[in-house]
Amino acid sequence: MPLPDGAAGAPPARIVDEVRAWVTSPPLRDLVARFGGDGPPGDPPSGDRLPRDPLSGDPLSGDLAAALAWLDDFSARHWDFRGGRERPEAAEPAFDPRTAGLVLAAAAALGLVRPVPPARRAYAHLVVLGGLAHACLRRVAYAAHLVRSGTAVAGEVAVLGSFRPLSVAERRTLADAGVAAGDTEVDALDAAVRLAFGMAGPAEADGVDAGHPHRSWSSRTWRPAGSPPVRVLAAPSSEPGRRRAHTADTQRFWAEHVRLAPGDPVLMVTAPVYVPFQHCDALRTLAVPYGCGIETVGVDPALPDLVRLPEPAPTPGRYLQEIRSAIRSMRALHAAVADG
Repeated sequence: MPLPDGAAGAPPARIVDEVRAWVTSPPLRDLVARFGGDGPPGDPPSGDRLPRDPLSGDPLSGDLAAALAWLDDFSARHWDFRGGRERPEAAEPAFDPRTAGLVLAAAAALGLVRPVPPARRAYAHLVVLGGLAHACLRRVAYAAHLVRSGTAVAGEVAVLGSFRPLSVAERRTLADAGVAAGDTEVDALDAAVRLAFGMAGPAEADGVDAGHPHRSWSSRTWRPAGSPPVRVLAAPSSEPGRRRAHTADTQRFWAEHVRLAPGDPVLMVTAPVYVPFQHCDALRTLAVPYGCGIETVGVDPALPDLVRLPEPAPTPGRYLQEIRSAIRSMRALHAAVADG
């Protein structure tokens, strides 16, 4: 299923239509039904009964805001295995083979499995989204591969993260890869830049230590020879009393530090499993307010540069968790463009 249009200046009506197409697609309908989300035609949306068009009786094709709200609630009850914890702490449910197979097929159809190469040869900026320690290494390595293999970047390579503390398991992963990466996600990103771009240290550094990681920020710019500048940003949280900075916070924070112009094509790099939700976050936080274009791609695990940085294959539970993330991101995107 194609994701909502990331072309610069895409009309809100087209984005809404593409959100509707994704959330009403047969793979998602089948997945919802497998987890008990169904009911007689015409029933009001309640509990696990799907919202339906009052005229056709077709589920999920009536009021899109209501359908997204229902899917958000449904996925919270059936597919949220984090419970407010970090992703590595999520529980992994036990599914029967039929259900596990349906989840994997739906994830592939909804765009969470197969990496797709960038569509263009040139971009205004290349943005790398942070994550767990191994993901930091892989995504920065993939960005370096793209630059070395001829993807032109007129502005900068922006590597976005936060001061999230690294877990014991992440530190072990980095140590096993021979990487000394400090204490936080942004330290891991700095280490990844040193490794992938062959740099000893940043040329410029700025930031504010506000006494709490949710309120602090940092910016370090590296200038590799023959490459665009690489800026590593640690963003503050927009809700510092409740949580660390999340993906949308890091995207907004970067937009405040770079001159985005209407029409600028921006390439975002993440893992395939996160492409739908992080693409929609970027449309909401960057494309809608700034008028830039957004293309989001997942790291290709088959590249030789990444063979020594293996990533565990996502489980059915993890795919369901990130399908939920995509639903929530599309709900926020729909609210932003519908209100506009």
